[in-house]
Amino acid sequence: MRTIVLLLAGLFTLPSLHAADTKERLNNWPQWRGPLATGWSPTADPPLKWDEKTNIKWKVPLPGRGSATPAVWGDRIFVLAAEDTRREAKKEDIPPPSDPRFNKRTTPPTTYHRFLVLCLDRRSGETLWKRVASEAVPHEGHQNTHSYAAFSPITDGKYLYAWFGSRGLYCYDLDGKLLWKRALGRMETRYGWGEAGSPAVHNGTVVVNWDHEGKDFILALDAETGRTRWKIDRDEPTSWATPLIVEYKGKVQVIVNATNRVRSYDLDSGKVLWECGGQTINAIPSPVTDGSVVYCMSGYKGSFAVAIPLDASGDITEKKKVLWRSTRGTPYVPSPLLVGDRLYFTYLNNPVLTCLDTKTGEPVIDRERLPELSSLYASPAGAKDRLYLVDRDGTTLVIKRSDKLEVLATNRLDDAIDASPVLVGRQLLLRSHRHLYCIEEK
Repeated sequence: MRTIVLLLAGLFTLPSLHAADTKERLNNWPQWRGPLATGWSPTADPPLKWDEKTNIKWKVPLPGRGSATPAVWGDRIFVLAAEDTRREAKKEDIPPPSDPRFNKRTTPPTTYHRFLVLCLDRRSGETLWKRVASEAVPHEGHQNTHSYAAFSPITDGKYLYAWFGSRGLYCYDLDGKLLWKRALGRMETRYGWGEAGSPAVHNGTVVVNWDHEGKDFILALDAETGRTRWKIDRDEPTSWATPLIVEYKGKVQVIVNATNRVRSYDLDSGKVLWECGGQTINAIPSPVTDGSVVYCMSGYKGSFAVAIPLDASGDITEKKKVLWRSTRGTPYVPSPLLVGDRLYFTYLNNPVLTCLDTKTGEPVIDRERLPELSSLYASPAGAKDRLYLVDRDGTTLVIKRSDKLEVLATNRLDDAIDASPVLVGRQLLLRSHRHLYCIEEK
């Protein structure tokens, strides 16, 4: 434990972890942005170079498409997938059409889909268990670059939480026993582009944000039973950001990025603690924190990033309480990566990198082109002295963690990738459209 604490000194605080589980959590990847919810692993040391024939420990096919990033606890990997059975639905099983006021631009399927939860052995890739959470006909389509399995699973080391949006929230033990499930309604996403985001978990509470074109809410549930602890109405269009839970000076905050405002809620009561406007539409990037300041951004039809101290209160949109703002180079789909006092992110979905000094908001890398990469949906991740950026063609650029752009390696695989990289131990996990790769230096 002392070794890990020394390793983290000067780099991170652990705002939502307790000393008893700090070491175990840091050695895993329990949620889509890693053990610190920043995209960074302080303990991993994954490979620098690989291709389809080099440093592939194993590669296994996955059923159906999905962009959900896997979660890892110990030797278990948890993956969500959605599989089109190609079996035409009975008339009574086809959901009623959406209200015309929602202006959908996608077409719902007429076939049954299976919404799957898989547990794989990290050592071999063998499937340990597989559960069908739901089999149903989706009520809306999705963008052709999207999927029906875009909510990443999350585990607290005891339970696994799998969320499929309109298909419900499911809680399993790590051996695959279903403990409870909750149906939360029918989500009507903007233009029918599809559902995404993930739950957040802290000390026995699961939080789900439900921003769509209908009536919005944020919901806190008892992690062991699924019973509602509180539910607060929201007024937001569709957003796809995952809530961030952070403990600061004895109070636990739930921070949610969205189009109109980023808001902080008290985890115990659901009360709004502070809020800040200025974001762009279609808010997707999830907030990150260093334990005293939270950094929020969005980048569709505009650019906006803001640094907010966690002791803020009330509406701080126009107040000097905001530490700094930035209006250039922010991402559309990918979330930022926070390492110490450096905040890395890409521009829109393009391979253009910016790095800000978190103390000042000033760029130390200012919109520099990343060579060899195409469009990106995956969020950057990092470990050791390296950052990993994965594009949608399956190419990963490894760069040095530095105040200048220094490419260490360019690695290519033969499948498209939208899920974010997972860095755990000496392994790198990449979930492609068709496979899960485990990359480890031989």
